[in-house]
Amino acid sequence: MSCLHLPLGLPLEEIPELHDAETFTLLRKDEVLFEQGTPFAGLFLVRSGSLKQVSTIHGGDPLVMAYAMPGDLVGLDAIGQNVYPGTALALETLTVSVLSQERVSELGAQVPELRQQLCRNLSQEVHDERLMLRSLLHRTAVGRLAYFFVAMSMRFRRRGYSPTQFRLALSRSDIASYLGLTVETVSRTLAHFHKQELLKASGRDFHILDLDGLIRLAESSGRRGGR
Repeated sequence: MSCLHLPLGLPLEEIPELHDAETFTLLRKDEVLFEQGTPFAGLFLVRSGSLKQVSTIHGGDPLVMAYAMPGDLVGLDAIGQNVYPGTALALETLTVSVLSQERVSELGAQVPELRQQLCRNLSQEVHDERLMLRSLLHRTAVGRLAYFFVAMSMRFRRRGYSPTQFRLALSRSDIASYLGLTVETVSRTLAHFHKQELLKASGRDFHILDLDGLIRLAESSGRRGGR
C-alpha cells in the first residue's frame, strides 16, 4: 500500500454499483484492519478517519510504510503476492468500505470505469514509489521532511481541503519511521521549519506558512546523511 504517495482515489460518486456493494467496518484507535502475512481477501476504501500500515522485515523493528486517509484505496499491494505485506492499524476512529476479492472481480467486469481506475491506481503506486525512493534516498533530513509535508499538502488539496492547515493522526515517531529518521531529528527539523517561518506545528496540527519555500527544499538535492 503506497497511500502516502498521493494515490488517485476512486471516483465513488460516479460508480453507484460500488455503493450497492459496500459492507462497512468500524474500527477504534489501534484496532487492526488486517495483519501482515494474512491471505489477500479484498480491498478497503477509507471513508473516515485514517490508518497506517506497518511492516516488519527480517525480524527488525516495525516500519511505517504508508498512511491512508479518506478516499484512499487500501490493499492494492497485496494482490501480487496474494498476502498483505503489512499490518493496517487504525490511528483514530476509522470507517472503511470492504470490497471482497470476489466482489472486486465482479465489479471489474460490470463497471469498466472501476477496472480502469484500479489499473490507474496500481500504475500510480509504482510510479510514486519509485519517485519517492529517488526523492528521499540522498536527501538530508530537512529535504525529506519538506518533501513529506509538500506531499501531504497536495493530498489535502486534492480532496478539497486546505493545503496549508491540516491535522495528521501520525505521531512524530510514525513520521520518523516512514522517512528513515530519528524522532529527535524530526522534532529538531520541525523546530527549524518554525524558526524559518516555513511551517508551524502544534501537536498533530500543522500550518504551512511558506509552501513555496517547502517545495524548494523538497526539490533540492542535499547529499548529506539523512539522520
